[in-house]
Amino acid sequence: MSQFPKPERQCDDPNCPFHGSLKIRGRILEGVVVSDKMEKTVIVRRDFMRYIPKYKRYERRHSHIPAHNPPCIDAQENDRVKIAECRPLSKTVSFVVVQKMEVK
Repeated sequence: MSQFPKPERQCDDPNCPFHGSLKIRGRILEGVVVSDKMEKTVIVRRDFMRYIPKYKRYERRHSHIPAHNPPCIDAQENDRVKIAECRPLSKTVSFVVVQKMEVK
């Protein structure tokens, strides 16, 4: 957890990697929050390019990843965030928001 800055706000969420007991491991990804309508969960959109050998070109693709949103970070829609892999928290959620990126 030393690679991510600790948030200023405190929280009592047991699934917070900073103030709870949730361990992060595996992949660390970046994306944009497209939905924050769920309670403590956000949908993060990742854009990437995929190469098509037949046409020797790239196509734009995206994926939506549900991630746990701890109260101390509280990511809103259109925020650029870093998410890290963790143990499965529910049927679909296996990532947690660890950092809100600065808006440029």
